Amino acid sequence: MRVVIAEDQPLFRAGLHRLLTETGFDVVGEAADAPDLLRKVRAHRPDVVVTDVRMPPDHSDDGLRAAIEIRRQRPQTGVLVLSHYVAERSAFDLVGASADGVGYLLKDRVRDLDDFIDAVRRVAQGGSALDPEVITRLLGRHREDPLSALSQREREVLALIAEGRSNYGIAERLVISEGAVEKNVHRILRKLDIPLDGGHRRVLAVLAFLRT
Repeated sequence: MRVVIAEDQPLFRAGLHRLLTETGFDVVGEAADAPDLLRKVRAHRPDVVVTDVRMPPDHSDDGLRAAIEIRRQRPQTGVLVLSHYVAERSAFDLVGASADGVGYLLKDRVRDLDDFIDAVRRVAQGGSALDPEVITRLLGRHREDPLSALSQREREVLALIAEGRSNYGIAERLVISEGAVEKNVHRILRKLDIPLDGGHRRVLAVLAFLRT
């Protein structure tokens, strides 16, 4: 899979390059600012972009705004945002009408490199990888404490749904049966007022709720 990395800190950018290369990705371009990221994507047509949020020229949410533009111009290119914080308004615009091929992970919450690599592959293949904190912050823009009705177990299941895990993967992580996972999913969707038949991807169902 072809990857373009956008990160203005050289040491972190080099670390990402090495990690991705060693795990089988083809890093075809690197960018230290948002305009160069857009140029590299046009030139190399990668399968996925891994980008920070804050970078030159404005050192605000330039990287995230570039990601939104990439999704507009090349919806077939996956975009994984890797940042220290959640830029709520721009993050909501990035997700747009679909989470297909979109990821948003927080740097200080990436505990397992294998999970990170799995997230990059999933986004490159059209899946999603959203940190639970991102989901919670975006929900908070539309409804006061929207997750207050969920039990602790339901919150755990929702967090794993947001990571793009299957029922089997959730069951394996929580050491429960797939049937128990399915029951929790149905309760989550009901409590969040999301139609149970609203789509085949649970992350998209949560995002559909956000857009209401």
